[in-house]
Amino acid sequence: MVLGYIAVVWGVIGITFIFGNAIVRIGTIGLDTFTYSLNWYHWAALVSSVLFMGFAEGYRGFQRGYSPRVAARLLYLRDNVTPLRLILAPLFCMGFFHIRRQRMIVTYCLLLGIIVLVQLVHMLQQPWRGIIDFGVVVGLSWGTISILLFVLQAFFTDKFSHSPEVP
Repeated sequence: MVLGYIAVVWGVIGITFIFGNAIVRIGTIGLDTFTYSLNWYHWAALVSSVLFMGFAEGYRGFQRGYSPRVAARLLYLRDNVTPLRLILAPLFCMGFFHIRRQRMIVTYCLLLGIIVLVQLVHMLQQPWRGIIDFGVVVGLSWGTISILLFVLQAFFTDKFSHSPEVP
């Protein structure tokens, strides 16, 4: 039982660190955008990027799908800890192993797509790169906060009924 709680704490800290590190690194590039002279179309793109990524990544991607699943996997991990799951708790909770085959395919395809998009955005010049990165920071921040809120709901209320999607 104690190992289960250690795995949960390690899972939450690991996931928070992964997303927090990305937010800081990308946020620095996003903030660099404001050192450039921005025209009206840059501002329009920035607002569009923030709104789109907030909705698509933050709300639809994280809050409506990913975050409840992460919290459910943390609950599952607490009661079903193994040595491998303990060591790789953040990756387990993120759905990289011991998950339904269809969800695993979606997870790995999404990861591959994100890697490709990151490489493409990396090739953009400022201020365009920063405009996109600023939107990504909004989405990731929303997502990280929603993960933490779902974890609190899962562990401290009786109103949590999401599936960990384990096989």
